[in-house]
This record gives sequence, C-alpha cells and structure tokens, in this order.
Amino acid sequence: MSRERPGFGEPRYHHELIDSTNERARELVEEGAASGTVVTAAEQSAGRGRHGRHWTAPAGKALLFSAILRPLSIRHRLLPLAVPLAVAEAAEAVGAGECGVKWPNDVWIGERKLAGVLIEARPPEWAVIGVGLNVAIGPDEFPQELRDTATSIGGGADVEAAFAALCEALDRWVGAEDDTVLAEFRRRDALAGREIGWTGAGEGSGLVEGVDADGNLVVRLADGDRTALGSGEVHLKLD
Repeated sequence: MSRERPGFGEPRYHHELIDSTNERARELVEEGAASGTVVTAAEQSAGRGRHGRHWTAPAGKALLFSAILRPLSIRHRLLPLAVPLAVAEAAEAVGAGECGVKWPNDVWIGERKLAGVLIEARPPEWAVIGVGLNVAIGPDEFPQELRDTATSIGGGADVEAAFAALCEALDRWVGAEDDTVLAEFRRRDALAGREIGWTGAGEGSGLVEGVDADGNLVVRLADGDRTALGSGEVHLKLD
C-alpha cells in the first residue's frame, strides 16, 4: 500500500507531564529531528485540538502522541484523511469496536468521539501529526460536558499497545496511494448521507455525499447545487 515506510516511533521522547506534545515535536523539527520521531506524554497541561480547543485526559489513560514527517511531497496530499484512518485501524487492533471517521479528523465509535487528530505543517518541509486517543478512560472520568459525546477503547486496553499499533498503522497509511486512502475513508465515512450544518468561511447546511478526490467534503444543498468544503474552512455541526 505505502510507497515508503517512515518507521514511526524511532526515536521516541516520552514525558510524564508536558505542555503539548505537538509543541515539543515542533521544537524538535527546528532542531533537525528526523522523520519518524515521536513525542508522547502521560499527561498534557496545554494539549490542543483543532480551532484552538483544549484537549484533556486523565494521566496515563490516553495516547498523547505527536510524530514528525519530513519532507512533504505530493504523495502526502491526502495526509489529513490518511492519519485518522491509521488511528481507527490502531484502535481496532487493541480492542475498540468498529470505528468511523467524522470528516475531517475525528474518530468515532457510534456517534461518540474516540480520538482527534491535529496536523500542523509547513509544506514542503515538514508536518507534525498530533493524535489524542482515549484508551482507558472510564465513563465517569470524562469532564461532565463530554460524557454524552466522548468514549474510550476500554476493556483493559493498554496505552503502550495502542502506541505500537499506531506507529505500525502510520507506517502503512502515510504515503499510501490516493485511491486506497479515498476508498477506505469512504468506507469509514461517518457523515455520508447525513444532514449537516457548518460555520466558518460562510455558513450553510445540506446532505453529505462523501469526499471528492482532493479530500474535500461534498455537500448537496437544498437547491440541488453541490459545494465542496475544505477542512480548513469549516466547523461542522450535526443537525
């Protein structure tokens, strides 16, 4: 599937407590760290999600993971789709139920969020692939506001096993052929056939038809026209 194997996970820098694994990975990029370098943490004090959201998890119960990929080329153009596929595959390998992907970057079980992805990049030099995967968080350990929308692998799942599974899955999916990425994303697409609304660069609502060849979300509007949403443009809200 993959045209190359970056060998994610070597070297690995693990911290018991850090502000943000993505921030540390960005520092390592500036220091010349090689592709495949990974930063992990048992706990973060300033973990980040997309749109400036704060990512929190009990110490030692989530995989908090940031990997360096460099350099970037055309074969990485669907990286925002490929990474959540790798996360879904890794989660299933360590005991999760069947995972879907909520475009562009959330991994779901049912309609509850299991993981999120934050990719920060400076093409063509580098990308930092950030992943937060809930592994062993009990239902009562989520903040009150997340208890109806978040989930964890559970069932005795182990963070280190999730780490190994994610490195292996990223090795397969990063740089995979576009057709392979698109086919698997469409198979796991949690929004296809759903009515959604969005805000951001404009706002609107419509029926999701899937993703196009560039990884954009294709939505059919009430008047029958179609629009393609880029992941950097919108914040989706399910109706």
